[in-house]
Amino acid sequence: MLLKGKKILLGVTGSIAAYKAAHLTRLLVKEGAEVQIIMSTSALDFITPLTLATLSKKPVYHDFFDSKTGSWTNHVDLGLWADLFLIAPISANSLAKLANGLCDNLMAATYLSARCPVMVAPAMDLDMYQHPSVKENLRKLQSFGNIILDAESGELASGLSGQGRMMEPEHILDHIIDHFSANKDFKGKKVLITSGPTQEAIDPVRFISNHSSGKMGAAIADAFASRGAEVHLILGVGAKKPKHSSIKIYPVKSASEMYQAASNIHSQMDICVFAAAVADYAPKEIAAEKIKKEGEGMTIELVKNVDIAYTLGKAKKFDQIHVGFALETENEVFHAKQKLEKKNFDLIVLNSMKEKGAGFQLDTNKVSMFFEDGSSLQSEVLPKEEIANLILEGIKKLPVKI
Repeated sequence: MLLKGKKILLGVTGSIAAYKAAHLTRLLVKEGAEVQIIMSTSALDFITPLTLATLSKKPVYHDFFDSKTGSWTNHVDLGLWADLFLIAPISANSLAKLANGLCDNLMAATYLSARCPVMVAPAMDLDMYQHPSVKENLRKLQSFGNIILDAESGELASGLSGQGRMMEPEHILDHIIDHFSANKDFKGKKVLITSGPTQEAIDPVRFISNHSSGKMGAAIADAFASRGAEVHLILGVGAKKPKHSSIKIYPVKSASEMYQAASNIHSQMDICVFAAAVADYAPKEIAAEKIKKEGEGMTIELVKNVDIAYTLGKAKKFDQIHVGFALETENEVFHAKQKLEKKNFDLIVLNSMKEKGAGFQLDTNKVSMFFEDGSSLQSEVLPKEEIANLILEGIKKLPVKI
């Protein structure tokens, strides 16, 4: 969970985009954030406090005084509580109030009391968004040190199409994760990652594959992206996709497609992580039509696929880093160290099918890392997101300067 322990104050104002606040809240909570929501009174016309309170697991505030309980909402305490104040969506009206210090509601008062960073995600029609007064208010807010999450382009509630849509919740989440990720130690680095299973066709219906979910590869891709890297992910069919929107994804099916995609960009990369579960063999002939069930058995002749890591390992430049994965069921360490040398890896990550909490499909993993210089590191059973960051720390220990 990339936002574990972070306190986020979410402001919701009167815009049709207010419905997205529900999905945004869910994403933030899922990443471990503690979310407290404030609504403007006009936002109540678009989404109910009950919905947001259910998702955030906290009461939603929208007024200074609660007549039902006789309690007062302390805007100063709210402003001091948060690690980040995010207003999404922010309407043109609320934007004008914040830019000019107007303080006639709980949200504006909390904004003026906040000592934490503030992000705002505008949402309005394209003509409003381009109006000089709105542009000036955005400029003023930014000059105060606030972070503007520019509106995205697309179809608007008016029926027009253009810039004005609130940034999608997934993209806002990326910005928040990046904001809290002070460690940008891979900024400027280009990273190639292969992930997920390959599928080797037998006929138009059937194929040979494996149980890889791609969860580990997705976690590694997200970890690199959140730490500033430019990530290129070659993704097998059906594999888990990463969360970070900046990651460039190359969808493939077969081992030959994965090899072609990887070889096309390999020379431009600083770091290559071969996390995919690539099929070693493929049918020699692919039937043009579905094979009918006949007789008591069937024989399929297989031919060896290209070994992607081995082949690209022979082309590795002196300043490139190659990281490999090994999944073994016997003599694990021996076989992993053999691959480390044979495939010209700088680091190999060993998974064992015998370890409880490790292996295919799971959200956790337990790994051993073996380095070219003979050293090694072992992890406990941890969420794959944490394993991913341990692998990145292992990469930083390599002799090649990161």
